[in-house]
Amino acid sequence: MSQTSTPLPSRRSLLRALGGTAALGALAGCGVPAAYVAPGDRAVPDESAVDKRLTWANWPLYIDTDDDHPGRRPTLRAFERRTGISVDYVEEINDNDEFFGKISPALMNHQSTGRDLIVISDWMCARYVRLGWVQEMDRAHQPNVAEHLDPLLRSPAFDKGRRFTVPWQSGITGIAYNHRKLGREIRAVSDLWAKDLKGRVTLLSGLDEAYALLMQGNGVDITRWTADDFHRMCEQVERQVHRGQIRRFTGNDYTKDLVSGDVLACQAYSGDVIQLQADNPDIRFVVPEEGAELWSDSLMIPDRARHKANAERLIDYYYEPEVAARLATWVTYVCPVPAARDVLADAKDKDTAALADNPLVFPDSGMRGRLAVARDIRAAERTEFAQRWNGIVGL
Repeated sequence: MSQTSTPLPSRRSLLRALGGTAALGALAGCGVPAAYVAPGDRAVPDESAVDKRLTWANWPLYIDTDDDHPGRRPTLRAFERRTGISVDYVEEINDNDEFFGKISPALMNHQSTGRDLIVISDWMCARYVRLGWVQEMDRAHQPNVAEHLDPLLRSPAFDKGRRFTVPWQSGITGIAYNHRKLGREIRAVSDLWAKDLKGRVTLLSGLDEAYALLMQGNGVDITRWTADDFHRMCEQVERQVHRGQIRRFTGNDYTKDLVSGDVLACQAYSGDVIQLQADNPDIRFVVPEEGAELWSDSLMIPDRARHKANAERLIDYYYEPEVAARLATWVTYVCPVPAARDVLADAKDKDTAALADNPLVFPDSGMRGRLAVARDIRAAERTEFAQRWNGIVGL
């Protein structure tokens, strides 16, 4: 990964000012017949057998690279050599909403996007699935996915049984803090509201990024939260804003405040904290006692993709434990293939082997019991909830 002094694009994008995203949220509702694509209209004849290639759109800095040749991606090159399939890998996704807007005209008009595989955050994947904009995968072509996908990720509310999506990488939204400067441990979400942290706390500004952990702090089961749970959480955050507890709401730039010491505790992503700890071991990450959100960025095959079988084969390749292990050493998010842990544990390199025991890459049993995948915000709820949240955050 890049050095911690260089901000990375957020894996979970900021929900921008309500105007554009509200329109997209409304579009995702079943009440827009023109947008929905019925199952029979999603596929075109698959050219995979005669055209050995595919196009894959992903986020920047989200795959392994060669230290001496940054343009080379070792695991991807190995797939190409093994299969003879050429992969056009495009790092074009910088924001979930932005990319949705980029390809939605083609999808709603039953046209090809020019991409066979995309990686999107699960809360946005829910939109694609409900609109019928992605194709169901053939698990007969994906035995590794069937065998090795983490049980915690197998059946989110928006895609029961993971028929349309497969996690690329996962992460945890929890709390990061500077243990040395704070002088004590943080164990619960409510610890963020302590007097000695007044003005030294940041929360995430994105609605989809922030709400789950804050609800868990109130004892809510985020797999089936309600509107009342949401508004109670908002009232709590409003009180903390008014008393000056929260310094600001942030995107991925929360890392700067934590490193500088301007902030002592914040909502944070597990993968970012692993990077920060390499430079500052005083920075710690905690899954609160009440629990934390486990999220994913997932692979999907858009409607009218011309190389569906090739894409399914690539997805399954990354679920081989040896391949998943190689990817995990570079990406350092939560690996969706638990079997990769044993591969890393047997590594001769000491630093590589140490990743097997890092609970932010392979959560231990105690941590796993406190992780949950939140149900997503439904289209009918989004406008109301976004207005409420953005009013608090100041968007």
